[in-house]
Amino acid sequence: MGQGKDTAGPVACRRGTRPRVFVVSGPSGAGKTSLCAEVLRRLPWLRLSVSHTTRPPRPGERDGKDYYFVDRRAFERMAEQGLFLEWAEVHGHLYGSSVENVHSGPAGGGLLFEVDCKGAMQIRARIPGAVLVFVLTPTPGDLIERIRKRGDVSRSELEVRLRTARQEIQSAGSFDYLVVNDTFEEAADRLRAILIAETCRKEAAPPDWLAAWAREFDSLLAEGV
Repeated sequence: MGQGKDTAGPVACRRGTRPRVFVVSGPSGAGKTSLCAEVLRRLPWLRLSVSHTTRPPRPGERDGKDYYFVDRRAFERMAEQGLFLEWAEVHGHLYGSSVENVHSGPAGGGLLFEVDCKGAMQIRARIPGAVLVFVLTPTPGDLIERIRKRGDVSRSELEVRLRTARQEIQSAGSFDYLVVNDTFEEAADRLRAILIAETCRKEAAPPDWLAAWAREFDSLLAEGV
């Protein structure tokens, strides 16, 4: 099964039930997973979209919390049925975000996707209003050092990840925001600020909310309040 290519159109959600969609991406080692965990801790209205994957669980990971762990056959069947908003094969394993995550997301809240750059572009194609954030280290040397410090990456895996990172960085211009992960707390503050600011856009308000507000205001004025 090749690279995920979704030909389906925009995701249709029931009026008033669709959450604000945020997508965080960037090369391996940039620190996006830690940043996402931190803003999820700080923002109670934000929920993580749990992805499906065919890779085996790592120590401490739990099914349904960190990922939905499935075998390749089950994953491919879901992809064939068009059940993924985006999916891709990364380092020999399949990863995908279910369309159902958007439909069952918190109404009036936010749904956070942490995906690779190709997945981010797929989500943007399906959900044009999605907000895309690219996370990067201050320097290339920092990125290489962070990957090496993980300790579970062989030399050949390091080379693959660095080549992939070079390709991903070329897509950074297609994102809405860039967060440089220099000092973790400051980077988390910037990511949090982006998410909050985006929820304050007038486009993020429920349909006809302003019109309903104005009608209620007129009614109060008519009553002589």
